[in-house]
Amino acid sequence: QVQLVESGGGLVQAGGSLRLSCAASGSMYSFNAMGWYRQAPGNKRQLVAGITAGGSIYYVDSMKGRCTISRDNAKNTVYLQMNSLKPEDTAVYLCTADRYWAKLIGGHPDSWGQGTQVTVSS
Repeated sequence: QVQLVESGGGLVQAGGSLRLSCAASGSMYSFNAMGWYRQAPGNKRQLVAGITAGGSIYYVDSMKGRCTISRDNAKNTVYLQMNSLKPEDTAVYLCTADRYWAKLIGGHPDSWGQGTQVTVSS
């Protein structure tokens, strides 16, 4: 079983930056693919970014150019650097992991973290 522990959320003014971290523990094959979803009240859960151990990367269009996902395979940790944040980026950000890339980007990863709140004030 994979455990995911997120950190780095908080309150930031519009235009500011935040860096989210997520440390994974468990079977390394279970987190070949890791990523971040977000969910705001009343909205559907949305994939923000994903990355495989081999370096394949996905970004949602609304975050392209404003965020960078990276991972340290030795530490089993994935990071999400977000810049030029907007109020509409306010959401709970959830770290996810799965053995399979298709499951992660398809919205059905096996493992989820508890989430970290990101609030962007205008």
